[in-house]
Amino acid sequence: MKRFVKTIILFIGILLAGCEKELDFKYHEIEPILVIEGSLTQDGAQVALTLTTPMNEPMNREHLTDAEVEIKDLESGEEITLKPDPDGIFISGMPGIEGHTYRLTVRREDEVYTSESTMGAAVDITGMEFNWIKMPYDYVAVLQVSFTDNPVSNDDCYWLRLYRNGEAYKWAEINDMLSANGIINEVMMTTRRDLDEEDEADKLEDGDIIRATVVPVSRDMHDYLEALGVGNSNGPRMFEGGFCLGYFLAAPVTVKEIVFRPDDF
Repeated sequence: MKRFVKTIILFIGILLAGCEKELDFKYHEIEPILVIEGSLTQDGAQVALTLTTPMNEPMNREHLTDAEVEIKDLESGEEITLKPDPDGIFISGMPGIEGHTYRLTVRREDEVYTSESTMGAAVDITGMEFNWIKMPYDYVAVLQVSFTDNPVSNDDCYWLRLYRNGEAYKWAEINDMLSANGIINEVMMTTRRDLDEEDEADKLEDGDIIRATVVPVSRDMHDYLEALGVGNSNGPRMFEGGFCLGYFLAAPVTVKEIVFRPDDF
């Protein structure tokens, strides 16, 4: 029976491969949706507001400033109002405190959006190291980032982000399933050795500075990031109230840098 099903699928594939008729996809036009990207770290808070862009138009990253943005410390009761900077990002210098839960509130056009996040404990990045691995098509440089994980608790989650010369490069959502002796070793593929065959998005050149940041995140935030990265979807809803996209994350950021020297490893 399985062989029969495979034959049918193969036959359908051959038929589809032979079709040359253009498919005219029609997308439903919908009103732009508010996107809220908020973070609170040990250095302060920043919240960016944008709108989604129709699929047939260029990406619009213009920041919205016609909103009221507040963050409240639910432990101390302290509440601050964020103000937009020259780039249109709402900011505040109030640092987050480990163990405190914070509520972000955004009010815009008669809608109210809220999200809560608890500030976890900072991790320690214990090491960063490049190595070449042999792939069928070329050698590829992999970067191992090692950082601490609480061995007592389970289902801890983290967000690892890499920046290339100050610009966003790669990221990964991580859980503690592979933690060993309180250390997580995350390996990320980067550039191939033959740069003439490498995409600009992945290419690393001698002297490039790679900065890694690691933050603890909730399971919901992990699943949200996983949906964005693997499932290419919006993931679980992260805000209450009016419908919007985006997230709010209160988390301490740990930073470490390494210089890419392809002849040294």
